[in-house]
Amino acid sequence: MRIAIFSDIHGKILLPFKLVDLYQKETGNKIDFILQCGDMGAYPNIENLDKATIKHAQYDRDELGFHDDFTKTNHEIQSFLDELNINMICVRGNHEDHDFLDNLEKESSDKSIFPIDVYERVFVCRSGLEQKLETEDEVLNFVGIGRIGDRKGRTENRFIQDYERKEIKKLLKTKHSFDILLTHDKDDSQSGYGMTEIREVLDNVIFHYHFYGHTGEPFKQETDFNGITQSIKVNELEFNESGILEKGCMIILTKENGELSIEIVDQKLTNKMTKFNWKDQKNFVKKI
Repeated sequence: MRIAIFSDIHGKILLPFKLVDLYQKETGNKIDFILQCGDMGAYPNIENLDKATIKHAQYDRDELGFHDDFTKTNHEIQSFLDELNINMICVRGNHEDHDFLDNLEKESSDKSIFPIDVYERVFVCRSGLEQKLETEDEVLNFVGIGRIGDRKGRTENRFIQDYERKEIKKLLKTKHSFDILLTHDKDDSQSGYGMTEIREVLDNVIFHYHFYGHTGEPFKQETDFNGITQSIKVNELEFNESGILEKGCMIILTKENGELSIEIVDQKLTNKMTKFNWKDQKNFVKKI
């Protein structure tokens, strides 16, 4: 089983799928799922953009990619996604239309993940619930925790909600380990910011890997304070001033014979997908 992991895509919903397609063609290695660490930029209605997204969208239309490409059917995109046949499972970030996501989550209260796009290829997982990805040969267990924490007692819906805290409390009682903890925020108690619930989970439940985004830091890998979990900051999926993606924006997690390993995708591969060519339809549509 191979999983591609991304973070902070900010409206470029199609880009992870295109990078996975490129990776498969360049390496011959099949990807089974995509996991995404939040800040999808899931804004179906432009009227509900937050201030930061409005600011960035003024000079970069990619910020509105969910609205433009994933709320109404584009038959070329649909054909590409159908042929690729891979789903992306996300946690919420802080730059999302949470009213939109809250309504979808309530409508899907009996499910641990729910689709948010017209193609039903982009899913959001409910915070604190045990999740399972399966192929013919392997099973990968993970938990997602979305939104961000707050040390000031604010309750607006970009911050973790009480019902999610209740699910996390249940998780703390589990007796088994997980392959992955997937979050948007992190906990950094020493600096006084982040989500305290993440620290509590990492101190009480065994995870082999913790992937997160949000902080604005570059890619880094280190052992968590618990001495067990490998903590990985996934770099934002943003093009730099030269129009290329930074190191550590695409991670491949492999589970084979029950063993986990990661690959930091080389920039020689990701550099082929630039700010100036990634939306070129020739890259993902087969001409008939």
